[in-house]
Amino acid sequence: MASSGKDKCIDYVEFNVSDIGAARSFYGDAFGWTFTDYGPSYCEFSDGNLKGGFTTEGKPRPGGALIILFADDLQGTLKQVEQAGGKITKPVFTFPGGRRFHFADPDGYELAVWSDK
Repeated sequence: MASSGKDKCIDYVEFNVSDIGAARSFYGDAFGWTFTDYGPSYCEFSDGNLKGGFTTEGKPRPGGALIILFADDLQGTLKQVEQAGGKITKPVFTFPGGRRFHFADPDGYELAVWSDK
């Protein structure tokens, strides 16, 4: 069988959220994601590379796997996250290969953003 090129790669990320509209607003404002609604309890998002979903079918579960986003402009992205209502949980710090910060979205999910600059 031929490989699809996507074998063992992250393909989709799903968040249980308390309010789909609030999740859309936060991720749309902070990162420019686009959305497709599939009924009142499910909304698919796309960041232009990866797709995922927001659902109200379960309870939000903050503290799962850390999802890390990349940004060309780390400081600009940090400002967008704060303006969209995110709370910075770890200010920008350096690590071998770059810099990053962590934030909590309105439902308490912790994510990170990194840059190699």
